[in-house]
Amino acid sequence: MHRTLQERRALVLYGSETGNAQDVAEEMGRITQRLRFNTEVIELNAINLKQLLQQSVVLIAISTTGQGELPPNSQLFWKALRSARLRSGCLQQMKFASFGLGDTSYPKYNWAHRKLYNRLIQLGAQPICDRGESDEQHPEGIDGAFSSWSAKLRQRLLEEHPLPDGIDPIPDDMLLDPKWLLEFADAGYRPFSSFDSHNASLLKRITSDLPPSDLLDVPGGLKATIISNDRVTPSSHWQDVRHLALDIYGQHLYVPGDTLAIYPKNFPSDVDQFLKIMNWESIADVPLKFAPSSSDISVSSHLPVFNISSSSKITLRTLLTNHLDIMSIPRRSFFAQLAHFTTDEFHRERLLEFTNPEYLDELYDYTTRPRRSILEILQEFDSVEIPWQRVCSVIPAIRGRQFSIASAQHPSAGVEEKTRIELLIAIVKYRTVIKRIRQGVCTRYVASLSPDQELSVTLQRGGLNVTKAETAKPVIMVGPGTGVAPMRALIYQRKYWRQELGKDPAEYPGDILFFGCRNAEADYFYKDEWKVLKNEGVPLNVITAFSRDQRRKVYVQDLIREQSAPVYDALAKQGGLVYICGSSGKMPQAVREALIEVFQNHGSLSREDAEAYLAGMEKSGRYKQETW
Repeated sequence: MHRTLQERRALVLYGSETGNAQDVAEEMGRITQRLRFNTEVIELNAINLKQLLQQSVVLIAISTTGQGELPPNSQLFWKALRSARLRSGCLQQMKFASFGLGDTSYPKYNWAHRKLYNRLIQLGAQPICDRGESDEQHPEGIDGAFSSWSAKLRQRLLEEHPLPDGIDPIPDDMLLDPKWLLEFADAGYRPFSSFDSHNASLLKRITSDLPPSDLLDVPGGLKATIISNDRVTPSSHWQDVRHLALDIYGQHLYVPGDTLAIYPKNFPSDVDQFLKIMNWESIADVPLKFAPSSSDISVSSHLPVFNISSSSKITLRTLLTNHLDIMSIPRRSFFAQLAHFTTDEFHRERLLEFTNPEYLDELYDYTTRPRRSILEILQEFDSVEIPWQRVCSVIPAIRGRQFSIASAQHPSAGVEEKTRIELLIAIVKYRTVIKRIRQGVCTRYVASLSPDQELSVTLQRGGLNVTKAETAKPVIMVGPGTGVAPMRALIYQRKYWRQELGKDPAEYPGDILFFGCRNAEADYFYKDEWKVLKNEGVPLNVITAFSRDQRRKVYVQDLIREQSAPVYDALAKQGGLVYICGSSGKMPQAVREALIEVFQNHGSLSREDAEAYLAGMEKSGRYKQETW
């Protein structure tokens, strides 16, 4: 390789909780690869600060979680970057560009990105491009901002690091080689020319369309056992909502706002369809292994699926069942890859149209709006034949889905051998604009779980940062729909903490829960529990909005206005806190607007002063939001 090209090194880093920032980082990695940089894409926690100085350029994609915090897989890096021992100018040799993923329904929109960017500047790092930011609420999602920003990034990379004379970027229509390819584990094995009886007998082992019950090997994973999986909405109601109780082996402390991540599997029928479409049935159960695509690839380089080593054996069926998200909605880069694997000119042109930034709205209408899955797209573009060796570079990995914990731990929980965790999960199942039934990858899996079944989970810290010291202050909780889950955890935890302190519950100020749903008889979650708590003397006032039980729709923000006097008293006079949980989008902004009006009306404040008061609550940690 040309010596100058060998020196072109790009490190692409991501801080990601749900996987979106990782997707963006991988797209950045493809940009740098095409500009002939030796590229590595890894999470922020996997590197040290010294490595930042050994690159031609460092690119960062980071999302914001909780109350403006960095995701868990970037916290170690952030701690190192904030060290007081670092001198200003210590990163002067570092050239970087960064892209933030945020949600404007959060008060601290893109704060993690801005904090990280500002700290790098403070330490002397030099940006080569204006920082980019996306908004989850944008009609075209992340691509709405990333598409134009990435074009500028590419231009700036070429200006900062021009290619040697006679060497051009790798064209967009040329397929990039992944770092890892699959190959037969038995070097002497040759695939059968057609579906054979041996594989047919393996397939017969699948007696029902339920995912296999074997435990996944998840980084930091815990073994959980299903205790109960009860539907809490009537069978006649349009939505199936489950109260799920699990026991995790060992003692694990958690607080309100923490989440449990469940790692789903695909269903056998979908896996079978995928294998059939790709004509992989004859090798579906043949042992495979990962191999580097070239001698330049380090054996320590990360594999495309978690917790599988380069020496492990795995089958296509296992990959498609446990590791690859064949039911997900694909990103734009997926179509660019598919275009290489068809000889049908019409299909190829159509696939390439979806990769054109000018047609983002068309891509949205084809994928996101109807929630069209990768499996369905391959059924429609039936001329596409993905080489099985490359499947892990084409299909994204299945990621764990996080659910807010709905239970609290009694002070005596530390002596138990198991940790009980409860969740409130809405099962995603609906008919789309193209008249097809859609089911959530994870919630479909959750709905299939039965008592005594074991699964892999991880316990993760949330962003509400609830403390025992707060029990002396009143709280205003806003938790419509399944957003009531962390509110239930908070209510019980405050009760247990107060009992531990040995005070009469009546001595504490009253808390208010604003809960909203469609119907009092259909989805008023935990209504019987609220009555029991009240009879026990817990100072809790539950105020409900049933939006469909009367002609005029009533929402939680309307109730806040109606109850403005006690809300103002709890917050402004008693120094209380606000917790908002539930769907992101319009609800958090509407609640925020209602609270501003409360401060205006009862505090005799101007609009500007009321907004400043609320901003002060955010800054001091008295206004906390966790939405999804």
